[in-house]
Amino acid sequence: MKLSKTNPNTVNLIKSLTKQSSAQDAPIWKAVANELKRANRKTKQVNVYHIDKNTDADDTILVPTKVLGEGNITHNVTVAAFKFSKEAEDKITAAGGKCLAIDELMAENPKGSNVKIIK
Repeated sequence: MKLSKTNPNTVNLIKSLTKQSSAQDAPIWKAVANELKRANRKTKQVNVYHIDKNTDADDTILVPTKVLGEGNITHNVTVAAFKFSKEAEDKITAAGGKCLAIDELMAENPKGSNVKIIK
């Protein structure tokens, strides 16, 4: 028995990512849509320290799952994610960074250029 996503917001986001991927010839959006389609039990959440360790200042990253507030961040980054914990959002903005929803990043950067995916 195959289950699918039931949250209408998630389903609409997956559809718009797939549509944007083919319209802009940007495979990054298709990769994110495929990550969002995965079963929740198979997804890993990303902590702030993981973002800090794997990025440089002024990077733009995309997390297809939830960002949690464990650890610290020492430089400013733009983070787009499916969800943020309150603590993670506070730490990212305190370091001079920006928190965006995935669809906001897609509107700002239709081709997805210079965006790293962290999962």
